Amino acid sequence: MTSNEKTDHAERLSVAHQLVDGIRVVTLRGEFDHTAKDVLADVLVLKDDATVPPRVVADLEGVTFMDSSGINAFILAHQHLTAAHGWLRIAGAQGAVQRVLHLTGVDTVIDCNRTVEQALNS
Repeated sequence: MTSNEKTDHAERLSVAHQLVDGIRVVTLRGEFDHTAKDVLADVLVLKDDATVPPRVVADLEGVTFMDSSGINAFILAHQHLTAAHGWLRIAGAQGAVQRVLHLTGVDTVIDCNRTVEQALNS
């Protein structure tokens, strides 16, 4: 298991990731807006590392806000990972973030789970 932590310059979004049974689990905390979209896109899809499996669980339990930039980053990551014969799953979305995922239909395109454990085992 590995873990790396990043925080964007505005310090409104923190990102940590680890490898669990060959699946990257990306744990996100804070707010997703236009200032964090590049951080999110970079961590969901590691373009330069062919050794990293194209299977990702995004843990959103600690995310308190997400605008269209976050939605777009998730859709683009989903498309990229699917094209690489992998997948993206979302876990732990709460309150307003869960509502945004539902209202925009992201939950019909990307598998959304209540917990990381469910996402890892689905």
